[in-house]
Amino acid sequence: MALKKVKGNFERMFDKNLTDLVRGIRNNKDNEAKYISQCIEEIKQELRQDNISVKCNAVAKLTYIQMLGYDISWAGFNIIEVMSSSRFTCKRIGYLAASQCFHPDSELLMLTTNMIRKDLNSQNQYDAGVALSGLSCFISPDLSRDLANDIMTLMSSTKPYLRMKAVLMMYKVFLRYPEALKPAFPKLKEKLEDPDPGVQSAAVNVICELARKNPKNYLPLAPIFFKLMTTSTNNWMLIKIIKLFGALTPLEPRLGKKLIEPLTNLIHSTSAMSLLYECINTVIAVLISISSGMPNHSASIQLCVQKLRILIEDSDQNLKYLGLLAMSKILKTHPKSVQAHKDLILACLDDKDESIRLRALDLLYGMVSKKNLMEIVKRLLGHMERAEGSGYRDELLYKVIEICGQSSYLYVTNFEWYLTVLVELIQLEAGSRHGRLIAEQLLDVAIRVPVVRQFAVNEMTNLLDTFTVSAQSNSMYEVLYAAAWIVGEFAAELEDAEKTLNILLRPRQLPGHIQGVYVQNVIKLFARLATTCLELQDLPGIVRLCDHLLEKLQHFNGSSDIEVQERANSACMLIEMLRTQLAQNTDNSSSSIPPLAIEIVQEMALLFAGELIPVAPKAQRKVPLPDGLDLDEWINAPPPDDASSSSSSEHDKDELFVSSLSTTGNKGGNDGTNSGRRRPSLELTPEQLERQRQARLIEQSNNPHYLKSTPTIGGGGGSSSNADQYDNIDDIPITELPLELEGVSALRVGITKRSDKYLQEQQAATAAAHQGKDGKKKHKKTKKSKKAKNKVAYNSSSESEGEMKPMHIVNTTLDMPEGVTLSDSEDKDGKYDPNDPHRALDIELEITDFETSRSSGKKSKENLKTPTGTENIAATASTTAAVPSSSSSKKEKKKDKEKSREHKSRKSTTATAAASSATQQIVGDLIDAGTPIASPRKNALTSISVSSNNNTTISDSAVQPAAHHKKKKKNKEKSSTSIIDINNDDAADSATAATAKSHKKKHKRDKTEHKEKVSGYEEPLGISTPSKEIF
Repeated sequence: MALKKVKGNFERMFDKNLTDLVRGIRNNKDNEAKYISQCIEEIKQELRQDNISVKCNAVAKLTYIQMLGYDISWAGFNIIEVMSSSRFTCKRIGYLAASQCFHPDSELLMLTTNMIRKDLNSQNQYDAGVALSGLSCFISPDLSRDLANDIMTLMSSTKPYLRMKAVLMMYKVFLRYPEALKPAFPKLKEKLEDPDPGVQSAAVNVICELARKNPKNYLPLAPIFFKLMTTSTNNWMLIKIIKLFGALTPLEPRLGKKLIEPLTNLIHSTSAMSLLYECINTVIAVLISISSGMPNHSASIQLCVQKLRILIEDSDQNLKYLGLLAMSKILKTHPKSVQAHKDLILACLDDKDESIRLRALDLLYGMVSKKNLMEIVKRLLGHMERAEGSGYRDELLYKVIEICGQSSYLYVTNFEWYLTVLVELIQLEAGSRHGRLIAEQLLDVAIRVPVVRQFAVNEMTNLLDTFTVSAQSNSMYEVLYAAAWIVGEFAAELEDAEKTLNILLRPRQLPGHIQGVYVQNVIKLFARLATTCLELQDLPGIVRLCDHLLEKLQHFNGSSDIEVQERANSACMLIEMLRTQLAQNTDNSSSSIPPLAIEIVQEMALLFAGELIPVAPKAQRKVPLPDGLDLDEWINAPPPDDASSSSSSEHDKDELFVSSLSTTGNKGGNDGTNSGRRRPSLELTPEQLERQRQARLIEQSNNPHYLKSTPTIGGGGGSSSNADQYDNIDDIPITELPLELEGVSALRVGITKRSDKYLQEQQAATAAAHQGKDGKKKHKKTKKSKKAKNKVAYNSSSESEGEMKPMHIVNTTLDMPEGVTLSDSEDKDGKYDPNDPHRALDIELEITDFETSRSSGKKSKENLKTPTGTENIAATASTTAAVPSSSSSKKEKKKDKEKSREHKSRKSTTATAAASSATQQIVGDLIDAGTPIASPRKNALTSISVSSNNNTTISDSAVQPAAHHKKKKKNKEKSSTSIIDINNDDAADSATAATAKSHKKKHKRDKTEHKEKVSGYEEPLGISTPSKEIF
């Protein structure tokens, strides 16, 4: 036996430990998987040994291998065996491996319950500590249920190390087993006043995390947290407490009034930026919740804004981002205080960090007004010219449109300026992905603002003429869609409709849906021009228009898009009908227009008559479905699925795109057999190819951007001669670009844009208005200047002056079906997330039950010993004995039941009001006093118990009205000492009146209720619904 033991120890000398494993993996980088597989085989051999140290070493190596991504779930039993070791070093390795390998759904966890309970009850605090640390990583609902009592016992340990770990562990237990929250909460509340700061901080962290889901449960703990906030020096605990107060303040606005002063002191005194940021956030939340009850809080807001300015001006990018983030929260409720720092926000647009620039853009959205909109947009356009990166430039473009279009163009006073800005955005951002957004804005402005349509059609005509197709992205083509629709829909506003018609008919390589819009609006322009010719009796003009359209529409007939082909063919057929009628009159050499042609033109004009208004987003779904209409039913019979149809469809693919020339007849000398074929490709002659080459050389010679090459002598090496063309850099010719061309001058950086003239006009008008006011009301301004000195700085800014009047009116009418109104959004909010781990903690806690359980028992005993209590018992006994004798008949009993129900309903309302006001008074009184909960709550509970007894018991109010009146006076005197007064007198008077009326008739239910009240049991008060707990 001894020899075997010596042999085993000798073999253990050559085992690999964790250090050898790591070194071997680093030395075998090329064959890492092969080496690890060999190590796993060795580890399996080690796990079969009886020596616990060998198994511990093997589990340690498995833990490292698991960190590299390998599966070690097959070693679960061995890990549990190492966890159960009596040696702390082995136990620690076992729990570490379990925390990485096990998860809450592991089936092996059922084997660990008794072992973990044994470790938790160990005399060695480090055994219990490592068990708590490991358990927090793989705790399951079953383990939470079985070990909750053991962990709660550790919360009362004499060792702070265990108390702190147990408090933190209870949070994991609450998440997995929410039923443990109610019995464990009294001990958790006691740890808020633990002498050890670590335990105290742990309790604060746990309660703050619990309050994330249902903060109203923890409102009665506000006095304790208020005391901790004013006495603690731990910044991290203060941050948690301040966050909790930020969640509690919306539930109890009076709490915010008490928080302003300590939070302001912390903002003034602290040097920790993290604590400063949380204080400012909570102050903002407090001021939002108490804005109606505390109007004079401008000093606190100004203090927060000044501190945030320090954060934004800091060189640390993280602090700058947090400052902008908090500034956006102030902007929602106090925009004028943020608008005073507009220059600082605009300066952040030049920051090298893109996230800071984007946050500054979000702030600008809320800082605009009618007076500064043009200036802010000008600054943003300047930043767009200098910005690098297409992503940030796209975001700038989006923010410009979002700022101008918010609230149905609330801040836009001149829509000619806005249309000019949109055109400049198209010219600046050729490759933007927001082309569809710009197109929607162009359409929306042209439809909603009738006054600006003449300016819009002229701008869109220039845009259609100067738009460069080759350099634009697919998204920016959408602006041509909007431009073509605007010039066609509002053709009556065009100065030269025929010029616009020629621009639309110009052959260009455009997407199919854009060409379809072109064809559709060509017909609108043609109808407009034809109507003009009818009014002037200009027959040659109509004939010329028809011929011109038939010639130019042939390009659209050959389009690859089937929609464009259909629209172009329909337009050609319509115009050919008109041309046929006109041709008959031309042959007769008559100058009058035929009546049928006039009718065709008038019908075309009526086709596009009427004004379109915007359609509401939900208008289509509001349209009622007619009776008998089945949208899923086939309109025509479905096509057959036989083989002949498929073969014929394959044969027809070659004839999908038919030449338009072949349909008109045999014009080119071809026979009828080739009329349906494609048009043959045109082969150029050598003379034509030479002419094209000469034209291309002339164009290249006139192009300053084209790199020209000199003729080579040796016949080769053209690239070398091109490189050596200029020996000196100064010899390279510089060509002046014609920047005076339309569309090019707007791209010059630093030059005045067309939209800037509107800003200059606005500034000149504002200056003239100020001068006129200075001359007329100079004496009034001297009086106002004295008052302005006492005001806050941001109130004296120029933003507080009168807003500008808009030049144009926006039409906000939406098209809806008859008898249907526009409803609110039907989107469901994502308030309830099924994956939220805190959703199980949304339960109602009766904290007053925990706080008053001890005092209620003592009070009941005292009440039974007092003579008033004995008199009450005797009186109730006599009254209850007299009740059955008074009710002699069944009818009277039924009447008594109905009346008793009415009285109970009245009592419940008065009791609800009294109890809810009393719970609010507790919070207010305790914050005012700044003391723990125990002492003032007894007084409040006595008043609540008296009022509840008055509302529910009948005999007390009848037998002892004088004693009851004295109790009421005492409670009024106690409640009058608090700063936050609550008028409970009305509720008490109504309760006494109801009980006096109901004293005449009683029921058997009243006897049982009365006996329960007399026994001295006081039910706890709830937080949210006090009436349920009282009754």
